[in-house]
Amino acid sequence: MSIFSAIAIYFIIWWLCLFIVLPWGVRNSHEAGVSVGAGHEAGAPVNPMLWRKVLANTILAMIVFIIVHVIWGQLAAT
Repeated sequence: MSIFSAIAIYFIIWWLCLFIVLPWGVRNSHEAGVSVGAGHEAGAPVNPMLWRKVLANTILAMIVFIIVHVIWGQLAAT
């Protein structure tokens, strides 16, 4: 696998894993017991913790990419 293919595949895996990680730990205003101000969406997350999710997503994507890379290498060797 070339370096450009590896980067492209990692990028795709990272974005797919992001959809898995985004809902982790999300609490809306009602669940958190916070009152909603006028003009605010009641279902919006109170504290989305995006940096924590980006870090978790990067680690998850790295693990998935390593698994894909090993399987790809095994298939190419046969």
